[in-house]
Amino acid sequence: MSTRTYYRGADAVVTDERFVWHTTSTRVFEIRELQQVQLVRGQPAARRYPIMAGGVVLLASAGLATLTTPPSILLGLLTVAIPGALAVTLSRTRSRTWQLEATYRGRDVVLYTQSDPRVFNQVSRALRRAMEAARPPTTGYGLVVT
Repeated sequence: MSTRTYYRGADAVVTDERFVWHTTSTRVFEIRELQQVQLVRGQPAARRYPIMAGGVVLLASAGLATLTTPPSILLGLLTVAIPGALAVTLSRTRSRTWQLEATYRGRDVVLYTQSDPRVFNQVSRALRRAMEAARPPTTGYGLVVT
């Protein structure tokens, strides 16, 4: 019997037997031993743009005090305004991370983390299909006469 692959990507592989997450170290989970799998919506990933822009603004404002001609004042104001606007824009477009968490061999684990919703949905859908396929066959839940 061959192994069926539900998803194969750069950072994860989902087969009918295993869930493999290629992160700093490869993590392998047996599908049949996963319990209580759940999707967790994480917090937005922190970005350092406002901190960097604040530093630029401080440096630029110190330099503004020494400017005396109108062109140099305009240049100084642009030096302050552009990083500030960039920091505000980028801080509002922070990406959100999602996680798949489960109980594996009696321990709570993080199966997978991703900030790209398209990839995360593909991986979570593949895991759901693999888990459904790994369940023992039922006899119709008692609703079919055999």
